[in-house]
Amino acid sequence: MPQFLSTANSDFDTRFAALLTMKREESPDVDDIVARIITDVRARGDAALIELTAKFDRLELTPETLAFSKEEIDAEVAKVGAEDRAALELAAKRIRAYHERQMPKDESWKEKSGATLGWRWTPVDAAGLYVPGGLASYPSSVLMNAIPAQVAGVKRLVITAPTPDGKSNPLVLLAAKLSGVETVYRVGGAQAIAALAYGTQTIAPVDKITGPGNAFVAAAKRRVFGRVGIDMIAGPSEILVIADQHNDPDWIALDMMSQAEHDESAQAILITTSAEFGQAVAQAVEDRLQTLERRAIAGASWRDFGAIITVADLGEAAALADRIAPEHLELCVENPEALAANITHAGAIFLGSWTPEAIGDYVGGPNHVLPTARSARFSSGLNVLDFLKRTTLARMTPEALGAIGPAAERLAISEGLEAHGLSVRARLDRLNKADKPPKEKLKARLGLEKKS
Repeated sequence: MPQFLSTANSDFDTRFAALLTMKREESPDVDDIVARIITDVRARGDAALIELTAKFDRLELTPETLAFSKEEIDAEVAKVGAEDRAALELAAKRIRAYHERQMPKDESWKEKSGATLGWRWTPVDAAGLYVPGGLASYPSSVLMNAIPAQVAGVKRLVITAPTPDGKSNPLVLLAAKLSGVETVYRVGGAQAIAALAYGTQTIAPVDKITGPGNAFVAAAKRRVFGRVGIDMIAGPSEILVIADQHNDPDWIALDMMSQAEHDESAQAILITTSAEFGQAVAQAVEDRLQTLERRAIAGASWRDFGAIITVADLGEAAALADRIAPEHLELCVENPEALAANITHAGAIFLGSWTPEAIGDYVGGPNHVLPTARSARFSSGLNVLDFLKRTTLARMTPEALGAIGPAAERLAISEGLEAHGLSVRARLDRLNKADKPPKEKLKARLGLEKKS
């Protein structure tokens, strides 16, 4: 059974704090293993990658077969049925349209002083997109990672997608094709992250790595950060639903199970103004757990990490939501926009009872790669900006330097950085005609100036 909490109870603060700090991720001691894997791949390249793939994925590869050939991709894609293809194409179209609106603009302006300032945006040169394999092989993740990168203008996109026992997902390869990614390597784990970060004889290194993975992948991303950029360290999935009594309990139960079925460590929380409604949802969950295909996973998640919280009003609900900072937040209330305006921390918000979180996972348009474990307090979901760099631009005229240069010189002196100040002062002196013209100064330095 999940936890039942109420803000009316004297022990609420203690129990709620415990809920927030509940450890949901398995913490196997993987860091040392990952460190050895990365060192091995850096040292031996393809040979290490092939050996580790055989060990962990039971798949024998050669340098020539690390990536799917075009013929192999075409053959796998041909297996996709018409309805699945149409659904994936619709998702790709909507995701692309949404992310195209995120593209920022270059800016440049001239101040009264004569200084010109601005910035420009440029994409990273290459990005590696990690796609989990096995039971967690999701074509939607390919679209969500690859399309923003392509919209941003990344020139080289590659995917690493482990294929345990050589079994690939045709939908994953179709998603890659729809996203404009031609190179898909059938490798995974920490060894794939190492290959993307440092390169091998066959795999060229990239500048940014994105995409979810298991504990080994997460540990590897932590270790290579700095050598390359990463999107985030994703934890188990989570959903918070705020719902009043004017909802179908079964709908809310299904919405929460949609995340609980991901992982035994996933978390589903309901906040409601009606204790009776909360009980009705709990019963609906139990009923659904009798029939769901992934009931063992969803049931463990609900039993160990689920919670139903009763609050006095939606103001309390909003305050608790900000403390939880959920990955996914559903607002199933009469005026969801008004409630959303009072909530600051959430990866993605789904407004109204007719907007199940699952729409966001597939065809809504916004990205489903979102911050977990309360990191929505300080980070955002994957987007076009993750694949762009902003470079600032500045140009001084003599007049502009004369106006603001003395302040720069003063600050440099205050910080004890002499050359900083002198680099400004030398130009100010020239501006004030207190120094020789450039040609005369050069002659003096070369000893060519006539002796007086």
